Order: sequence, then C-alpha cells, then structure tokens
Amino acid sequence: MALNVTAAYAVHDTSQIAGARRAALDLARRSGFSEERAGKVALVVTELATNLTKHATDGEMLFRPLRNTDGGTHIRGIEILALDRGPGVRDLTSAREDGYSTAGSLGHGLGSIDRQSDFFQIYSQPSGTVALARLWSEKPPIVARQPPFEIGAVIVSYPGEDICGDDWDWTMRDERVAILVADGLGHGLSAHEASAAAVGVFQRFADESPSRVITEVHTALRPTRGAAVAMVEVDTVRAVANYCGVGNIGAVILTAQGNRYGMISQNGTAGHVATRIHEFSYPVPRPSTIVMFSDGLVSHWSLTAYPGLGSRHASVIAGILYRDFSRRRDDVTIVVAKSR
Repeated sequence: MALNVTAAYAVHDTSQIAGARRAALDLARRSGFSEERAGKVALVVTELATNLTKHATDGEMLFRPLRNTDGGTHIRGIEILALDRGPGVRDLTSAREDGYSTAGSLGHGLGSIDRQSDFFQIYSQPSGTVALARLWSEKPPIVARQPPFEIGAVIVSYPGEDICGDDWDWTMRDERVAILVADGLGHGLSAHEASAAAVGVFQRFADESPSRVITEVHTALRPTRGAAVAMVEVDTVRAVANYCGVGNIGAVILTAQGNRYGMISQNGTAGHVATRIHEFSYPVPRPSTIVMFSDGLVSHWSLTAYPGLGSRHASVIAGILYRDFSRRRDDVTIVVAKSR
C-alpha cells in the first residue's frame, strides 16, 4: 500500500527521517521520476529533515504532487515543505554557503538542497522557518512568458487517516485562472469520495462559470455524503474574480496595500441542501493574492505579522498558514493564488 502523502510527517528526531524520505520517494516514483532524479528527492528530504532534528522545534514535512504544463509540456514533480517553530535562521545568505554551520557539522545542508532542487526558497523568522523545495521528473523548459498566477497549496489529512477528505484542482490558460476546493463531510474515504467527485466535475466543466460548475457538482454529489465546495475564476485582463460557493469554504482576496476582502459562500451542502447557488464578482487589483481554504484552517488568520512573506512563493505562504493557523483536528486544504 502506498504511503499517505497527504499526511504531515513529524520530524522531531533522527528516527523519523526515514519515514519522511520513504513517503517522498513513493510519491516521486509514482510521478515518473527516474532513479537518478528520485535520488535527488531523497537527498533533499534527508538534508531538510536532518536540519529539523538539529536546529528546530516541532519540525514537520509535507509533500505534494505537481504538474507543469508550461510551454506545451506535461511534466510531473514533487513539492517538499519543511516547517518548524523556531528559532529561525539568523543569516540565510551564509547558511546557503558550504561550510557554514551552527551545529558543528560540515555545513553542506542548505547549499546541497539548493543545488539538487529545481526551485528552493526559505522564509525564516525567530518564530520559525518554512523551506520549500520543488523537483521535477525531468528538467522543465525555460519559458519566455510566465503564467499570470503562481499557485501554491497545502493539503493535509485528518490525523491518523490514510486519505484526505478534502480535494482541489486548478486550470490556467491564456488570461483565465480557475480553482475549485472541496471538503467532503467528515473525513476518511467517504469524505474523499465526495470531494474527488466534485473535482471530477470541475475537470469536465472547468471552462464554464463558477455557478454552472457548482450546480453540476450539486447534482453529481447526491449519491455521496456531500461536500462544502467553492470555485473561483479570475479574468486577469479585466482584473475580476467570479466566485460561487456552497458550505464553509473560506476565500479571501489580499491586496498589496494590506486590504482583505472576503468572498461569500452560501449556506448548505453540495449534494444535499443548496437552496441558492449564486455567483458574486469581486475586483482583483494587481498584484493580489487569493487564498481559498477548508474549515481545517481557522477563519480569523492574519499575515500582518510576517514581513516580506508576500514576496515569497505561494506555497511558502500556504505553509505559514498551515503551520500557524490550522486546527490540527480536521482535514485541511489551503490554496494560494498569487498574481505575478
């Protein structure tokens, strides 16, 4: 049986490093990595996990499959997040240099991670550090034009469950970005079946309006236990987001000026009770960040205490939200879409 890659892997001591590495390698092999490139994944996970055991408090590692469709290619990859609660990295520039160490080791860790990864980024404060590494099954091509939005996410299953009751998906083409988040009622396999059915509808109707997609989801989920579900589509030319949701999926727009605007979901449960399916439109000034999340994240979170976080990758932002604001007693999905 495959390891649960939506689990949060605790890394507090060296005995837990092997479990995190096995989960990452399992995901890499299912994503078509060669032995050589899977070896890079193993090295990155080992170095990050070792840093957590040597330098950090309450270390965790999260893994997520990736897809890259830039430039007409279809490459799969793996995203690795290493999270901790302090004491932070005092000098990030020096920490990336070989030979730098605060623990009496050879000091090859961060420099090695940087070299082995296709993308590597760190955000650190005294309250903790988030390290993000992305590796692809093959070297992605260099594209002349970046997509309009950068998408990042965290999805973590209910503690002790083998599968997450949440699911999500996205599409991006030309000047349109669409994202759907679903939270199946309860947790475990039956909840996952409901949320996966919602994603299946999204994949068939993703070019339609959010209200049309949510209507189709409501019909498709009748044989299931039901789900909270929401979809946003962003017209990047008009700088407008159209949003439709049923149930307690949260969604906010964060502007560069520090403003926060909530998007409205209707009461109900897709598949069972949805008396009104209504679509709302919101301005999305450039640059902005859209955050969608299931109720495994508290609703009153704020990023004002994280200077410079807005310049980091969308998955680093999702990692901070998970680390500091997740309830830790439910499935949780956090999707961050950051306009470039």
